[in-house]
Parts: sequence; structure tokens; C-alpha cells
Amino acid sequence: MGCCSGRCMLIFFCTLQLMTALERQALDFLGYQWAPIMVNFLHIIMVILCLFGTIQYRPRYVVLYLLWTLLWVAWNVFVSCLYLDLGGLSKESDLLSLGVSSHRSWWKDNSPGCDDRDLPATRWQSLESPEFISALGCWLEYQYIEVLHCIVQVLISFLGFAYACYVVSTFTEEDSYYK
Repeated sequence: MGCCSGRCMLIFFCTLQLMTALERQALDFLGYQWAPIMVNFLHIIMVILCLFGTIQYRPRYVVLYLLWTLLWVAWNVFVSCLYLDLGGLSKESDLLSLGVSSHRSWWKDNSPGCDDRDLPATRWQSLESPEFISALGCWLEYQYIEVLHCIVQVLISFLGFAYACYVVSTFTEEDSYYK
């Protein structure tokens, strides 16, 4: 097995997916977003199965990963549309928290560059909603951070999908060769 073989590249992209999914899982736990927590958990399981299938030459696990990747990309497109308010979806809905809690994205209160500590108390009381303060002066608003997370996941998934297809074809060629 060479350093840049299809198997090594698939292992690399699965490891990268695992790291980004764990980071996303932690942030979703902080925001009490239950739907993404469940989907991320399934994604982590599928990526681990793909790693196992790749290392142990089990093409069925890699095929399962291929099928899951299609659903994972669809989920990320849905989340992107939700945060960008496309297709009749709204980021203010309770879809991601499953209506169980009123929490939102962790990034809504912790976006990079947001500094609402210096705002005078009388200023936010005159606004209709104090939620607008979190968007003032931010380098990047929270919905765009969430969409960037989705874009990264989709890009890594496409690369993993391509190498997984190659690995499955290699495994099936080796199986037919030895039979």
C-alpha cells in the first residue's frame, strides 16, 4: 500500500471528516440543537464504519458509507438553506432543536469579533429585541459560520465519496481476481 494510494487517501478524508464532525457535534451540544446532534452521531458512526471497512478490506462498509454520504450532503444542503432562509425555511424556527428547547446555534452568542460588553444598557433597551446586539460589529454573522461548516462538510464528503468509489472498485476487482 503506497503513501498516496486510494485507501490511504480515503483514510485521510475519513479522519478529516471525523475530526470536523466531532467539532460540529460539540458545538451543537453547546447550542442544544438536537436534530444536528442525532445526525452528527450517525455520521460519526458511518465514518468509523468506513474506516473499518477500508482498513479491513470490507467493501460493504464502504458502500454503506457511500450511501450515507448522499444523505449527509442532503442534510448539509438543508441546514445551509435553513440558515440562509431559502426555500421557505427560517433560521428562527425550532427545527434544529426539535421544538424541545428555545436554544439556537452556539455561534449566535459567540461569533468571532462580537463585543457587546461595551454597549450602554440604555441603547439595547430602546431596541425592539436585544438579539440584534449580537449581530452588531461581528466579523462574521453566526448563520454564515454555520453555512461555512456545511460547505466544509460537503467538500470533504465529495472527496471522500470519490475515493470511496475508487476503493470499492479496487476491492471488487481484487475479489474477482482471486476467485
